[in-house]
Amino acid sequence: MQRRLLILGGTTEARALGQALAKAGIDGILSLAGRVERPLRQPLPQRVGGFGGVTGLRAYLRTERITHLIDATHPFAAQMSRNALVACEAESLPCLALTRAPWQAQPGDDWQNVTDIPAAVAALAGSARRVMLAIGRQNLPAFAAQPQHFYLLRLVDPPDTPLPLPQTHVIVDRGPFTPEGDRALMQEHRIDLIVSKNAGGSGASAKLTAARMLKLPVVMIDRPSLPARAEVHDVAAVMAWLDHSGTPRGV
Repeated sequence: MQRRLLILGGTTEARALGQALAKAGIDGILSLAGRVERPLRQPLPQRVGGFGGVTGLRAYLRTERITHLIDATHPFAAQMSRNALVACEAESLPCLALTRAPWQAQPGDDWQNVTDIPAAVAALAGSARRVMLAIGRQNLPAFAAQPQHFYLLRLVDPPDTPLPLPQTHVIVDRGPFTPEGDRALMQEHRIDLIVSKNAGGSGASAKLTAARMLKLPVVMIDRPSLPARAEVHDVAAVMAWLDHSGTPRGV
């Protein structure tokens, strides 16, 4: 059975899946949004950039004769995930999400769960604090509404434009990180609050363990809601799904 996969990537899970597919000799293309300037090398062919909404994605699926789509995007890439579901339904393509199980508060955690970025910004109202803002760079402008705080930012790429926050320190680094390293980082910068998206997985969880060690509060941003979809949490489950899913269009 001829299979040609489109993997919507940008995550550790997408990289692991690409390696598994290459090892198994399965044809595939890894699509990256292009938000990281120096993406890690991958064993599969890559494309970078958007598709142009559902219409563009449908055209790409047809042109490239894609038989299966794996959505391994970041849990907060909600619009891309919605577009993938709509496009696959319209094209009668099997679609599976490879995502991380969300983090759950553990004994000793001090979490304030909020629904979205605006709610996280509102949670920072009040006197000046030293905040580790662990949300990536896309949503930084929203926090300009709370300029009284010092913000510690850890980014994959150096900022290419002036930051919208008046008091910041930027660390350019790429995970995975360790709890001991993150605890030392928080102590060095005298952090007293962490803001985090609930990305899940192990690669970015070190900051939560460190916060627990230091008894620091965490503002945890819930994941955006998505329509019901087929979803798994590891590469082995994707490979099993591929073995049992049909190929449309008689390919």
